[in-house]
Amino acid sequence: MFVVIRFRVAEAEQGGFSERVRAAVEVLSRQKGFVSARVGRNVDDPELLALTLEFENVGSYRRALSPYDVKLAAVPLLSQALDEPTAYEDLLM
Repeated sequence: MFVVIRFRVAEAEQGGFSERVRAAVEVLSRQKGFVSARVGRNVDDPELLALTLEFENVGSYRRALSPYDVKLAAVPLLSQALDEPTAYEDLLM
């Protein structure tokens, strides 16, 4: 399964945002079931950023958000995301 989390971040604030994303991905990457992560900027709207995570299954994704170190490093960042559904199941496997 994969997760697409979008953020609206002013260009002047993207340096600090990048540091927080790196810290969040680092701690999430240590969780069981983590597969990969990508961060990107929208080519038409440079203030729209996306974090894409891949996990083995939805259960591993949900469990990955529970550890204390994740709550410290990742959850504050994720709470700044646009309010929209984020978890997707793979249809083309």
